[in-house]
Amino acid sequence: MRKIHYTLYREDSDFVAQCLDYDVASFGATQEEALANLKEAVELYLEDGDKTAPRIAEVSVGDFAIA
Repeated sequence: MRKIHYTLYREDSDFVAQCLDYDVASFGATQEEALANLKEAVELYLEDGDKTAPRIAEVSVGDFAIA
């Protein structure tokens, strides 16, 4: 069993779940649906071959202004 890291946020009327370990994202009408869809998408992505997840060493969250 692999453990994945993800972010979950609301975008308009949907929730977006984005995997931090692989370049995979999904969405759903609820948080639960978005996460279930992400799990399925990552499983399908990994079926394609042996992919190694990058090692996450540091995560930062912030904001900045743009002109």
